[in-house]
Amino acid sequence: MKSLYIDTANSGISGDMFLASLLSLISDSNEIIADLKELKHFLKGISHIELELTKVKRMGVDVNQLKLAIKESKKHRTSNALYNALERFLLEKNFSEPAKIYAKKVLNTLFEAEAEVHGDLVKNIHLHELSSVDTLIDILGVTKALDKLGGFNESFEYYYSKVPLGGGSIKTAHGILPVPAPATAKILELSELVVFGGPIENELVTPTGAALLVNLNPKLAQFTNQMKILRVTYSTGQKKFKNFSNVLRLIYGESEETINTPNMHPLQKYVEDVTVLETDVDDVSGEMLGNFINTMENEKVLDIQVLPSITKKNRPSHVIKILCHPQNSFEIMLKTINELSTLGIRFYTVKRVCVDRKFEKSKIEINSKTYELNFKISYVKMNDEIKVINVKPEFDDLKRISKESALSIKEILFYCQSEIKKHFESSKKSK
Repeated sequence: MKSLYIDTANSGISGDMFLASLLSLISDSNEIIADLKELKHFLKGISHIELELTKVKRMGVDVNQLKLAIKESKKHRTSNALYNALERFLLEKNFSEPAKIYAKKVLNTLFEAEAEVHGDLVKNIHLHELSSVDTLIDILGVTKALDKLGGFNESFEYYYSKVPLGGGSIKTAHGILPVPAPATAKILELSELVVFGGPIENELVTPTGAALLVNLNPKLAQFTNQMKILRVTYSTGQKKFKNFSNVLRLIYGESEETINTPNMHPLQKYVEDVTVLETDVDDVSGEMLGNFINTMENEKVLDIQVLPSITKKNRPSHVIKILCHPQNSFEIMLKTINELSTLGIRFYTVKRVCVDRKFEKSKIEINSKTYELNFKISYVKMNDEIKVINVKPEFDDLKRISKESALSIKEILFYCQSEIKKHFESSKKSK
């Protein structure tokens, strides 16, 4: 499993910086640069594009820098003009389907942010800073480089550090505006990215850089994720600061599981992070616990357990254990504190394997009467085959049929056996 750690801590991010670093991770960067120069044929008003990947020194370290020179007559373009040019380029230059989707998402993110900031429809906005061909160069160059790197494969993972925004103000077509620029701020507002102000008074995150990063859906990591490092690249933008390196670092590698296991185990793709919440209560009645469980069924809870225990004062108590996705943990903790008045909650994140499951409707016949119920089919995809783990009728449906037929659930299960076998065999054959 390959991964890319995007270390923005000493740079922020812009489109040209990201592209400059990515070009060092692939062998045929000159081919990408040559293709990008052809954008002058895809967008009106451009007579010349000069694009070169060079080396410069920052804090004594050799880093990549993109040198771009453009001759264009248009100072602003419509969103439609840029989108049509992007679509034509994607079609003619053999991008993969996931890459095409990514590039379009990035451009749409920029359009939607601009439209919302200006209070207008996307089709009506006239772009100024974003209308230049360099916006398309950044988006299409980054997309192509990631495509060649395998960055759009399902198993590829992205991580990022907290992103510095800079500070102060910048000069735009609309006048002097605070950092981050309104479009950048809107993109970040609608994302899950973690950012912070400073550490210098200058713009460190551009709208294009933000849109490129946001649409990779990276995971936050304070330090580099666990991997065997394959390559580290560095790049800088066009600005140079006295006490700030402005160097973007990319760390490309593969996970330990991939290294140790040439043929990846089928269960590895089912690994996910979950958070376990735990608290002890010794002054809550059975009625309150029962109501708590019913209340939490409507929350974003994966599972909940109530275990009997003894506290340090030999009081009978209960341990409440809740399983949830990490992004929902604090919301559920607050709900738990409010419901149980507990003073503290332990929490930790673990990995689990959770296999696929699907629901299918079926009918069974009991004493000449037909009943409809759902079957839960759990399975694992193993190469080109599906291995069925279990086929089980939904218990709520069994209870309903038991009430309607006056038969016990155990008896109804006998009537389900033929359907269970049918689902098991049909699912086993499906791809």
